[in-house]
Amino acid sequence: MKLPDCREISLHLEGGVLSITLDRPRARNAMNLQLVDEMTRTFDAIAQRPEVRIAVLRGADGNFCAGGDIKDMNNAGVTPADGEDPLFKLNRAFGHMLTRVNHAPQVVISLLEGAVLGGGFGLACVSDIAIADVNAQFGMPETGLGLPPAQIAPFVVLRVGLMQARRLVLTGARFDGEQARELGIVHFTTHSKQEMQDLLAQQIKQIKGCAPHANRVTKQLILAVGEQDNETLLDKAAEYFSAAATGPEGHEGMRAFVEKRAPQWAK
Repeated sequence: MKLPDCREISLHLEGGVLSITLDRPRARNAMNLQLVDEMTRTFDAIAQRPEVRIAVLRGADGNFCAGGDIKDMNNAGVTPADGEDPLFKLNRAFGHMLTRVNHAPQVVISLLEGAVLGGGFGLACVSDIAIADVNAQFGMPETGLGLPPAQIAPFVVLRVGLMQARRLVLTGARFDGEQARELGIVHFTTHSKQEMQDLLAQQIKQIKGCAPHANRVTKQLILAVGEQDNETLLDKAAEYFSAAATGPEGHEGMRAFVEKRAPQWAK
């Protein structure tokens, strides 16, 4: 498949796993509008590509992402854009990107090292699986800059709950990877790059043991919890179940179970 041409992120697709590296190391991989656009286009490109089963997010040179690029914000604030509010446009584009990542049909894994701040924190909160170095530094510094964490806040609340989100947002607290695990932001912590890579490989193997389409519809169902009436959602779940049980994945999965072998998608 053809991936978008990018200059602020780098892409590598192999074995159904798309590695996406935020690649602005001099700015600790802070997000400018170009990077946000490239991320959005990348997730748009893979949305209808079932052969891409996993997206792995990481940052170049030891930092995940230091948040929004303040220089980019300053430039946006003084640059007219056909009557549009340029800062609204920049901030809202970031929110659209977060929504794309959150609803990606792929399993999204984030590898969190160094700075995981602001927008980087937001990306961690929309990852299906988050793996952090114990010494990674998490936080939302926006209010200390006189700004609200506007597009991140809803995803943080969904990740950690309102009680913890209030403290994290309103104090700009900084904390490490182990505290992020205790708060429920990340699933695992590691102590070295090799340990992180080994854990990533383990998670990829487990994901590939699950049927691709079943994973996609399951992700749709769990993301719809709280957004739809429960009975309506259960009706939809029954439709998905029936279609899966009579479809090729259901047939293969049940045959593999009876024959005591791995299903085709796990090979």
